[in-house]
Amino acid sequence: METIKRTVTCGDLRKADDGKTVILNGWVHRIREHGGISFINLRDRYGITQVVVDADSPAELQELAKSFRMEFVLAVKGIVRARPDSMANKDMATGEIEVVAKEIQVLSKSEVLPFMIDEFNKDGTPVVPNEDLRLKYRYLDLRSEKMKSNIILRSQVTFATREYLTSKGFLEIETPTFIKSTPEGARDYLVPSRVHPGKFYSLPQSPQLYKQLLMVSGFDKYFQIARCYRDEDARGDRQPEFTQIDMELSFTDREEVLTTTEGMMGYIFKKTMNVDLPVKFDRLSWEDAFDFYGSDKPDLRFDLKMQDAAFMADLSDFGAFKAGAENADKSLPRHKRSGLKALVVKNVADKYSRKMIEALESEAKKYKAKGLAWMKLNAEGVFEGGISKFYAGKEAEICEKLGAEKNDLLLFVSDGKWQVACVALGAVRKQLGKDLNLYNPADEFHFVWIIDFPYFAWNEDENHWETEHHMFTLPQKQYWDVLESDPGCVKGDLYDLVLNGYELASGSMRINDPELQQRIFKIVGYSNERAQKAFGFLVEAFKYGAPPHGGIAPGLDRLVMLMCHEESIHEVIAFPKNNLAQSPMDECPAEVDEQQLKDLHIVISE
Repeated sequence: METIKRTVTCGDLRKADDGKTVILNGWVHRIREHGGISFINLRDRYGITQVVVDADSPAELQELAKSFRMEFVLAVKGIVRARPDSMANKDMATGEIEVVAKEIQVLSKSEVLPFMIDEFNKDGTPVVPNEDLRLKYRYLDLRSEKMKSNIILRSQVTFATREYLTSKGFLEIETPTFIKSTPEGARDYLVPSRVHPGKFYSLPQSPQLYKQLLMVSGFDKYFQIARCYRDEDARGDRQPEFTQIDMELSFTDREEVLTTTEGMMGYIFKKTMNVDLPVKFDRLSWEDAFDFYGSDKPDLRFDLKMQDAAFMADLSDFGAFKAGAENADKSLPRHKRSGLKALVVKNVADKYSRKMIEALESEAKKYKAKGLAWMKLNAEGVFEGGISKFYAGKEAEICEKLGAEKNDLLLFVSDGKWQVACVALGAVRKQLGKDLNLYNPADEFHFVWIIDFPYFAWNEDENHWETEHHMFTLPQKQYWDVLESDPGCVKGDLYDLVLNGYELASGSMRINDPELQQRIFKIVGYSNERAQKAFGFLVEAFKYGAPPHGGIAPGLDRLVMLMCHEESIHEVIAFPKNNLAQSPMDECPAEVDEQQLKDLHIVISE
């Protein structure tokens, strides 16, 4: 073979190429022998082509083909041959043709694989190896069709993001990776300085302070595909290192930030998946999100709303409902005072056994509920099971107020705290969505904005106020006069974007007034000295003319995860860490030699 460089990829050839001489490069995906003929499925990232070594091929070529194992890397020179229609493989893009090999060169051999690539069970479901085994041999795992597709989509999403934002006048600007450690919620990853003994850089949890400085610098539309680092416990949609689409705008307002983000998401989905999103996404206040769905990241692909059932405490002497009403915080607004929430699950009463309801109760108890009360409305329109004896004869009133009908299942959580009741029953709602497959197939990607968040949260353990988001978030202007006197009522000019029950992005308008910023520092217990030490460079910059500004940061990993219908961001990151924040492939984190520690002036203590 004069040259081994491919002339086409393994996904290129079609029936129109019949008779062409081509060179293919790729991996042996599968190989089989039949009647003296060797059939080799050759794979690259573009597809698979069937290569044939016929029975009348030279003997040395036939012997060579019999020596191949899966994942050998080959160069194949051959002639494209159209398959008869009856033998075409409709499951392969190249299934109308095969390449009759004339020459084959082994470019690299493979040892026996630790697991099969793209192996399937008899029912068509994929065989998934243990995750640590997949991560140890990630370079093999990435050869699978699923992982290849996920990583390609991620690349396309990143490119589409750059296309859209650049077209809207945004500049892509990098911010530092070695920064000063500042309190942002999670623990920082620290990098010791060799040149400055005893001092440390921090890896950025986000580019927050620097992108605000870019606004002060006059770069009014900034974005960055930003790497971020947080030393916190890993979970399915978190990693020690992750990527976000970081954005900031000057001379703006909430509406422009939301509209820009909606436009960007619409462009990404249309460009990469040919999916049309609504021009405007739904909006829910934080209070309504909890009141109706029990979460500030509700999954709205199914329409099952929680209802206020406070009236039921007055209809009987059922103790749990009475106690919830009596213990409710009377200082709260009336709609938040009720700790008695109901779910009416339509037309499932005959399907739900007591054991199934107990499983739902276990879900509620994970979120501090004392229990899950229930009853069914039977075919005669009479309550049965659970707490029905307390409400015998009250069917008409309860059904009218809750919208219950025959064969409906009624579920209740009662607690003196509104948010506990909401969250616990919200967890039950989420489980019902999975158990009953309530998702609307026509609503594959449901975005919703959550707005009007509380600005402050009371830290009971440390007995002081904290900000729900970060300390540079702008309080809504109508609350500025009561910041100190009534922090609990203050709402922030901040917003979250939620997709299919996952928080996809968080953002806010920012404070640009040094005096207002000092008031926030004081409320959360930051003295002038402490604020100056942590954020002095930003506070100083604001003295020289800071424009009104705001931004948002969608998580790229989480976005692609949801677009791929995966449940873990591990599936859309080329080389992720496992749930212990380790990499089985290169065994990091790892010990370093003594000299490196000496250079950094570090002593390891037991």
